[in-house]
Amino acid sequence: MAISLTMQEYLEDNHIRYDAAKHSRTGCSMMTAQASHVPGSALAKGVVLKWDDGYVLAVLPATRHVDLARMREIIGDKVRLATEEEASSLFPDCDEGAVPILGVPYRVACVVDEQLRRGSDVYFEGGDHRTLVHVSGDEFSRLMYGMPQARISW
Repeated sequence: MAISLTMQEYLEDNHIRYDAAKHSRTGCSMMTAQASHVPGSALAKGVVLKWDDGYVLAVLPATRHVDLARMREIIGDKVRLATEEEASSLFPDCDEGAVPILGVPYRVACVVDEQLRRGSDVYFEGGDHRTLVHVSGDEFSRLMYGMPQARISW
């Protein structure tokens, strides 16, 4: 695969400077960080949450876990982790389990962990389990402009 077409078009339409690199196939975000030789705190991951009748994408560092109690405080009591099937259905041009961090092009609400604002570089999966996208901290801020930001992880 490479970068999903939806993500690639979104990055290019928004004039986001990025580069992509291949890495060995991995099964989780921390393994991706290790395989790519990037700090886990600089690797953003997406976690899909079921919220009432819809979904929300939590974007947080690979080294952290979604704080469901905090998410419930922010958006409401009816929040749970989405199933793999639910998550995959939202991102049809991504491999199963390769959840993107970009909610807008997929029409999914998004909340960003404040920990990700601190880095000078941010990395994220490109839609498969073998491609890592790199953007500067400024470009990441542009990508996440207007998205709610809070402490949503532990």
